[in-house]
Amino acid sequence: MDVSKYRTASFNYADVGATKSRFPTGYHHLAKSRVIGSGLDEFGAGADALMQWDMHRGAGLKVHPTTDTAITDAVVVLTLGPIRIPCRVIYVIDEANRQGFAYGTLDGHPEAGEELFHIDYSPADGIVTAHISAFSRPGRWYTRLAGPVGRRGQALATDRYFGALEKACRSAR
Repeated sequence: MDVSKYRTASFNYADVGATKSRFPTGYHHLAKSRVIGSGLDEFGAGADALMQWDMHRGAGLKVHPTTDTAITDAVVVLTLGPIRIPCRVIYVIDEANRQGFAYGTLDGHPEAGEELFHIDYSPADGIVTAHISAFSRPGRWYTRLAGPVGRRGQALATDRYFGALEKACRSAR
C-alpha cells in the first residue's frame, strides 16, 4: 500500500497533543491499564513490540508504516479488511522505565481523536504495565451510525492490543 498520500494529510480533529494533559470534552474517553509481565527482559520485549508496530499486527491489523519504528511524525495506515485507518505519531515517550507514543487520526480515519500507548517498568517490584488511553468521536458517517457498537469495537481492539503485548512479554521468558 502506498501511504505517501497520508504524509501531508491533516489531522481530523482540533485537539492535537491533548493526550499529554487533560482530555478535551466532547469526546468519548478511554483509559485502561493491564499488567503484562515482569522484569527488565519482558519490559524490553513489550516495548519493542509496541514501538515496532507488532502490537497492532498482533491485534490482527495490517500495518503500513512510513518508518519501522514509531517516531514523531511517522505515518501508519492500519487496515482491517477494506477499512483504512490512517494515523500520525504526535510524540514519543523514551524514558528508562517508560516507552510509548501517541498518534492522532488523519482525514479518512473512521474516528477522530488521539490514542496514547505506553509501557511502564516499576523497578521497585519488577512489574511491567501497559497503558492505553484515548479520546475519540465518530469521524465518518458509518462510525456515527454504528453508535455503541463502535465503542464495543474499540474495547475489543484495546483487549487485543493488551493480548499482543502480553504475548511479546512471554516470548522473553
